[in-house]
Amino acid sequence: MLGVDARAARYTWTAALVLLLLWLVYLMRTTVFVFIVALLFGYLLAPLVSVIDRFLPGKRTRTPALAIAYAILVAAVFLGVTQIGSRTVEEANSLAKSMPAKLARFEQPNASLPDSVNSFKAQIVQKVENRLSQSSGEIISSLPRAGVEILSVASNLVYLVIVPILGFFFLKDGRAIRQRLLEMIDDDRQRVLMEGLLADVNLVLAHYMRAILILSLATFTSYSIFFTILRVPYSILLAALAGTLEFIPMIGTFSAAVIIVIVTAVSGGPVLGALAFLVVYRVFQDYVLSPLLMRAGVELHPLLVLFGVFAGTELVGIPGAFLSVPVLALIRIIYRFIRQQRLAAGQVHAVPDAPA
Repeated sequence: MLGVDARAARYTWTAALVLLLLWLVYLMRTTVFVFIVALLFGYLLAPLVSVIDRFLPGKRTRTPALAIAYAILVAAVFLGVTQIGSRTVEEANSLAKSMPAKLARFEQPNASLPDSVNSFKAQIVQKVENRLSQSSGEIISSLPRAGVEILSVASNLVYLVIVPILGFFFLKDGRAIRQRLLEMIDDDRQRVLMEGLLADVNLVLAHYMRAILILSLATFTSYSIFFTILRVPYSILLAALAGTLEFIPMIGTFSAAVIIVIVTAVSGGPVLGALAFLVVYRVFQDYVLSPLLMRAGVELHPLLVLFGVFAGTELVGIPGAFLSVPVLALIRIIYRFIRQQRLAAGQVHAVPDAPA
């Protein structure tokens, strides 16, 4: 009557609701991030829970298997902190105390090197010193706000307790939640498509989290072994840093490599040997290990990954970089789901009417 197309109005309202939902998610990004981390934590622990659950006799809930899995996790974390964490903290303290003297010694010109190399060394030292002094200035300027910072740290420590608790509920009631979501859909065809979508999401997230954990452990193990053999200073600290930054796609690995080369150079370690190992291991991981682990629908073009990492970092910082790859993979799954819906709808409309 007013010349408004019903389909255009429906699409406009749908787009407005989606934008409103995205805006609300952005406002609640801290809470959403905690729940997402808990969900991913559940995916990491799910294989262990399934194995334990198969060995426990009788028919019952998954609660006993979850309790045993959490006990194993706590024991593993305690062992890792006592055996590796103490060594890492010791090497970090030693590096922090000796860094000024190492930088001063590294900055001194070497007569056997070209002037361009000596100039490049001086620039590196200047940038590192500026960064250290800037960090120190930030710490000093923040002392009057110490009370607020302590409360902030305390609130962040609460997440270390909340995430495992939320992960417990995701593992315990995940199947029931999935079933409730499917029961909300009345149309059989839509329910089948939604079931396929949830199955694809489950497969991608499970494979991605297990793959990234294996890559992190493989990086730490390989770096610690080879750096110890090459006598690279602070080998455990650098290996732990590289393994941790493996959770940030591409940028994390590059940042770890730069830090390793700089620390090895200023400490008088085998720079060429460490650099050669980094190149060889990166080729092995990018072309052998990572494709093997990421084969279940997580493969994304490097340009798309870089875009996602930079965009996620710009929007919400490090959490955005961490979630960039799974979010891009989920967007691809949702796009494929919408495309399948349209194709199915087109086939339904294309079926000719039965003769009278």
